[in-house]
Amino acid sequence: MRSALALAALELFAEQGFEATTVDQIADAAGVGRRTFFRYFRSKEDVVFPGHDERLAEVVERLAGADPAADPLLVLGTTAEVVLEMYLAEPEVSLKRFELTREVPSLRDKEIASIDRYQRVFARYLRERFAGEPGGDLRAAVAAAAVVAAHNHVLRQWLKSGGALDAKRSLREAIEHVAEALADRRSAVEQVGDGENVVVGVVRTTAPTGVVLKQLEDALRELR
Repeated sequence: MRSALALAALELFAEQGFEATTVDQIADAAGVGRRTFFRYFRSKEDVVFPGHDERLAEVVERLAGADPAADPLLVLGTTAEVVLEMYLAEPEVSLKRFELTREVPSLRDKEIASIDRYQRVFARYLRERFAGEPGGDLRAAVAAAAVVAAHNHVLRQWLKSGGALDAKRSLREAIEHVAEALADRRSAVEQVGDGENVVVGVVRTTAPTGVVLKQLEDALRELR
């Protein structure tokens, strides 16, 4: 019923506009009453994003039960797949939503707020995993933002392809790139020596000179 209401609403929004469509019209199109609509959604804005609250709760539960010995970024990667699956499971709804959110600023704002909720949950998990490590809070914030950005990039590519892209595979590859980039940054500095600090910089040979210098400057600043 939730999916039927969402699809009916999105079709009406496409036909007559978001502002012109009423809750009663959505309920009628789905063949139910107004009370049934409000049993599933609080407003017509919420009908555009069905299942997000439940999926967020599932994400929180999965992270809470994750293996503490597992690589935290890989844990986030598999968890991001759970979020992605919500879109893949209902491609028609997802594709219609994509078109609608590009046209209605208020819905785009709501979508951004929804993304931010996932990012905050991811960052909280990473802060717990990085607790006690130098710069742990910053690493958690950066890594969480990177994983969410990777997920959103893949999702947009899937939507633009009309659902043809192998989104799960693309997301796994994107998370691998994120993990490699963050690992490169983390290994950029090591302290060795007897009584003196010797800085050893590890960078990609293809990295632009400006990027290398910035990484070294940031690393030296952390040593102070």
